[in-house]
Amino acid sequence: MTTKISRLAAQTAGAGSLALLLGAFAFQHIGGLSPCPMCLWQRWPHALGAVLGLTVAATGITRLPALIGAAAMTVSAGLGVFHSGVERGWWEGPNTCTSGPIGALSPDQLMDQIMAAPLVRCDEIAWQMFGLTMPNYNALISLALAVLWIVAFRTARQR
Repeated sequence: MTTKISRLAAQTAGAGSLALLLGAFAFQHIGGLSPCPMCLWQRWPHALGAVLGLTVAATGITRLPALIGAAAMTVSAGLGVFHSGVERGWWEGPNTCTSGPIGALSPDQLMDQIMAAPLVRCDEIAWQMFGLTMPNYNALISLALAVLWIVAFRTARQR
């Protein structure tokens, strides 16, 4: 059973995740900015959030979807923060999408590293506005959506 506020908060959070995904796809397909592997990781929690918002709209059940939605947005925010740190060189990212030191590599090892490198690296800033990068915006938006999911959970009536 839900309250009007609970259902509205959950549906707004789901719509927010859908909007974020549509924005990411627009950057990719219209803007020509291919996502790195870590960017793709950050999309999955939002896909789940959008489905959860639709679930609430279709069934009226809010409490469990809201709890899952809050957890998913917290994961997305964490991934955004981690990716932001990788972009800014605060810590190393996964070997699959970042570059390591090359000073001690032989020419053959360097060539192997170049040939195995992904097309889009996680440790390069692809786009920024007002000094914030896409992972920064993802982290901030994900935290805001997590708050909406928490509001939905706390205002839903228990059965």
